[in-house]
Amino acid sequence: MLVSLTVGKVDAGVAVLLTEDKRLIEFPSILLPPDITSGSIVDIDVSRNFASESAAAKKFNALQDEIFTTFGQATPSPPVLRCRNATQTSVVLEWDPVSIATAELRSLSLYRNGSKAGNIPRDKLSTKISGLQVDHEYTFHLVLRTSAGTYTSERLTVKTQKMTDLTGITVTPGIMPQPLRDSLEETVQKIGAKLIDTVRIDTTHFVCTEGRGQAWEKAVEMNVPVVVPDWVKGCEREGRIVGVRGYYLNADPKLRNVGPMTINTASAQNSAASPASQTSQSGGEAPANDAVRNLRAETPRIEHTPPTPEQTGKQRQMEEARRREEEERRSEPPTPPPKMEAFPDAPTELEEDGEDEEEGRGQEAYEKVVVEEGEVDGDVESESETSDTTEKAGGDVGGVGTGENGAKAEGKKKEEEEGFDEVSL
Repeated sequence: MLVSLTVGKVDAGVAVLLTEDKRLIEFPSILLPPDITSGSIVDIDVSRNFASESAAAKKFNALQDEIFTTFGQATPSPPVLRCRNATQTSVVLEWDPVSIATAELRSLSLYRNGSKAGNIPRDKLSTKISGLQVDHEYTFHLVLRTSAGTYTSERLTVKTQKMTDLTGITVTPGIMPQPLRDSLEETVQKIGAKLIDTVRIDTTHFVCTEGRGQAWEKAVEMNVPVVVPDWVKGCEREGRIVGVRGYYLNADPKLRNVGPMTINTASAQNSAASPASQTSQSGGEAPANDAVRNLRAETPRIEHTPPTPEQTGKQRQMEEARRREEEERRSEPPTPPPKMEAFPDAPTELEEDGEDEEEGRGQEAYEKVVVEEGEVDGDVESESETSDTTEKAGGDVGGVGTGENGAKAEGKKKEEEEGFDEVSL
């Protein structure tokens, strides 16, 4: 299609073209010939390019398919939560790597019994939750939040173990003698626990006899209890989880408790020894002694052995005696203090009252002596009385002499008091 247009005005960037019906068309001046001026007539041929249209349509459709494949088909998937290990007070959870496709991760949260327990970093694939109750059920689930939406994992119900369940123990051995290590592996297999070579998040105890090595350093860094092999033996002996306080490295063996299983073991040994003693009476004691020696040689030695039940019983009796003595001492009432010591600053009015009472008693004694003296004089004049009456009178005379001395003392005391009153101050 050929169109003739008249150039009306040419500017630096745009030229104004006029059609035959006087319509204005703005046209880029850079596309016009360089010698065009106002009033020039130009012919423009306009046609459709089908080949270019087809190529552009193919390119656009390919782009749409790529966008749909990348962002329309691959979507984030919900996380899958699993339980790796459970003990009496802790649970170790793990999950597969989170798939968020092309979306942007915003947060990954762990929920316990419907309450948020905390956020988990993106590079973590496991976590350990401690401080749980013994023999109690808990429900866990993960919540994944992305730019494409929120995805929740299935709810996982985990129950903590009882104190008598030893299958949750996961032991990592450290540096120890080879016979002791073999004995440890055998004991772990008996109680149903697990033995792993490296320290991981599900390691419950690190067992060794020497505190050195990379594994020991990692266990200390992760706050894993470092105990001696006797702890595993103690768990097997008592049939339950034993406290680790007395089984730490360099700990006092006296702090280790001996459970009822030890007493049962001792009684079993005694019962086993009784038929042996009967056989020794008939056939000699040598076979029984050889059997005991072989049994001791087969069992591996442990560095720190727990105290015997007899020693523990003696210690308990001593402690009970001490407690009784302390209770008796506390129950005895305190001795009351003397009267004068109890009231050292008491007023002197009591002393003055006491002196007045003493003076009154002296006056009564004096009057009594005077009466007796008169009676004695009457008895002396009557000489016709019997000898018994004379003896009685003699006794009364002795009393009179004593009364006279008391009267003289009272008179002297009164004179001193009168003399004290006459002194001029």
